[in-house]
Amino acid sequence: MTLQILMNGLVAGSMIGLGAIGVTLTYSILRFPNFAHGELIAWGAYLALTVSALIGGAVGASMDPIGPFSFGWGLIIAFVLAMGLTGALALALDWLLFKRLRNQGAVMIIIVMASFGASMALRSALEFIYTAQPAYFTRELQIAMPLGGGVRATPDQLFAIGLTAALVFGIHLLLTRTPQGRAMRAVSENPSLASLVGVDVDQVIRLVWIMGAALACAAGVISGILVQIRPYMGFDLLLPLFAATILGGIGSVPGAIIGGLIVGIGEALAVQLVGAEWRAGAAFVILTAILIVRPTGIFGRA
Repeated sequence: MTLQILMNGLVAGSMIGLGAIGVTLTYSILRFPNFAHGELIAWGAYLALTVSALIGGAVGASMDPIGPFSFGWGLIIAFVLAMGLTGALALALDWLLFKRLRNQGAVMIIIVMASFGASMALRSALEFIYTAQPAYFTRELQIAMPLGGGVRATPDQLFAIGLTAALVFGIHLLLTRTPQGRAMRAVSENPSLASLVGVDVDQVIRLVWIMGAALACAAGVISGILVQIRPYMGFDLLLPLFAATILGGIGSVPGAIIGGLIVGIGEALAVQLVGAEWRAGAAFVILTAILIVRPTGIFGRA
């Protein structure tokens, strides 16, 4: 039973960790907590759903499931395209709102409140366009497979874990082995000094928005495959995202994914011990404990 809880937490933590990476990247570069990030998760899922439906209408065979999975190549293609579309949405949001506030020298509280407003606007737009009814990428039923040691998981859950690992590894390589990654780390340390040595800060900001939005889209698609798609799915993940970000240490990508896994396991334990209605409470308890015991998080710095 304990190993099964760990598996369930690993699956939930995959979604939380991917979203938390976007939150921590945004904070480390732009210096504000983006409360609209959860809505990028929901928009990513709905954009993938829309593109998948368009592909399915044009080429029906693309909707046939791939091997043991519940989805076909149509969703894979839609996922890649939706990552780009979600990145474009994030860039538009920055251009329309956050960039203007930065240029005006707005204090952090103003930008934070603006992110709250953007969150409500994006969520309302989703409800207006898609209604509040839940949607699904597929209605294929899957039976959990035994993995040994009393642990069971569906092929879709294993796909979610594998996709998360691949994306995290790709982000790690980008941040540590590329000029863009070095520029991002320089801006994170000191934007003014980075600009003086020739780093294009605006380009770094655009890259951060695209990366964060693409990872948010991945989290939304994973959530849509494993559970369902709803306009409030990103809002429901917001507290776990920030709990994972703070637990791992704000600005730390490895910390974000590790924090996401810990929060996911905490939620799985709460479901097992006290009931599913206390899942969100687990994230709140973890967040409160972190702030009391170690405000800087696992990999954070004072």
